[in-house]
Amino acid sequence: MVDPRMRKIYFQFYQETYKTSAIDRKTKELIAIAASLATHCKGCLEGHIKKALKYGVTKEELSETIAITMGVAAASMVDLTDIAAESLRIRHFDATRPPEGPREVSPEE
Repeated sequence: MVDPRMRKIYFQFYQETYKTSAIDRKTKELIAIAASLATHCKGCLEGHIKKALKYGVTKEELSETIAITMGVAAASMVDLTDIAAESLRIRHFDATRPPEGPREVSPEE
């Protein structure tokens, strides 16, 4: 559904990002795996995993890349819900309040 002219422009840009640069190809593939996960691109993910393995990515590096992506995704949920809570003035877990529940009672009480 993408206009062929736009597809050509995209593909030229994509090819440009994989030319030799300050970031080696193996690292670029790990970044691409993280981006593929974050954008839910199944075809991208599979293609970049294949390329990463071709460029020598180990199972440990792949696993760590996935774990980092998971951590960022989880942090984004915390961030978004904190922003929503602030906007809606919801304070379920207000850090300035003492925790609710049992507390020690001094002998004077």
